[in-house]
Amino acid sequence: MRKVLRIIIALLGVGIGCGIVAWVLYSFKCPGYDYVLRYTTIPAVMAALYVIVGILFGIIFFILSPRIIDGIRGFFQKLERRLVEMPALDILFGVIGIMIGLIFAFLLSLILRTINVPVLPEVITLLLFFICGYYGGYIGVTRRAELMEGYVRRGHIAKNIASSNARPKVLDTSVIIDGRIYDICKTGFLEGKIVIPSFVLKELRHIADSSDSMKRARGRRGLDILRAMQQELEQRVAVEEKDYEETDEVDLKLLRLAADLGGILVTNDYNLNKVAAVQNMPVLNINDLSNAVRSVLLPGEELPLLIVKEGKESGQGVGYLPDGTMVIVENTRKHIGETLDIVVTSALQTSAGRLVFAKLRG
Repeated sequence: MRKVLRIIIALLGVGIGCGIVAWVLYSFKCPGYDYVLRYTTIPAVMAALYVIVGILFGIIFFILSPRIIDGIRGFFQKLERRLVEMPALDILFGVIGIMIGLIFAFLLSLILRTINVPVLPEVITLLLFFICGYYGGYIGVTRRAELMEGYVRRGHIAKNIASSNARPKVLDTSVIIDGRIYDICKTGFLEGKIVIPSFVLKELRHIADSSDSMKRARGRRGLDILRAMQQELEQRVAVEEKDYEETDEVDLKLLRLAADLGGILVTNDYNLNKVAAVQNMPVLNINDLSNAVRSVLLPGEELPLLIVKEGKESGQGVGYLPDGTMVIVENTRKHIGETLDIVVTSALQTSAGRLVFAKLRG
């Protein structure tokens, strides 16, 4: 198949070469044009020109054909990946935007026809169609949420939850891979537009393509979470194409983007949280939220608990609540693997989380 494509591209080069010869002979007028045309209209000379230039262009295109084929294939592969990741409404609004852009370019081309300069109107018209079509599609995709503002999505989630007063929430890579942000958004507690930076998507793709199986699994999980968020919260989720090429670190790009958008950074990265605090950047940390909503056990409260392992001190046993809170129970080392009735004696909040101390009921 590749050989056939190379031959087709070479034949295309032959056609382009012959077209250039015809254009130069009959359209490109210069001083002495009539004198030159007098000798080039001889059939043998004409045929020789077409053959020589056509073969030359055919050879050039044949040599360049591997790069042309790889470039076209790479472009379509990127386009396919992009279309798969995009919500259906993004594609729809992008197509509508392209159509509107092309109509606008056509109207402008009618004005350009009045220019009496050879070739120039055609060249400008082609550029207009390309530029207007591209920006029409770009505006249709990036401004879809604003165009659809006020529309209420059927189901249990109201799309108009993303009000204009709520600040956009910029997600980092770690919080996407973590996955809890999806559940939080579904509950409706997180208001405003959810912004996914394009450089975060790029980083997720690199992780998903990693040779390390664990990293690859984390990257694919992050992409699955994003796809689920786009399908469930399609109006609220937007991919921000803005990038900062002069900066290599993703964390610094995130901070700049959040500042430029006037948004709030959402993360569970401890170091990024500290850097943002130094720069007075508002941050929502999923781990802080998780610690805040854990169940509160008061001294004297009774509950059943499975003892799963030994504690650090003599005689202690350790169990865990459903939310992951560690419970240290006195005199239960001999009861590992058993479910016991315990009584809470005290609780301690540490930087690692909440610890609960208890004893056997009795």
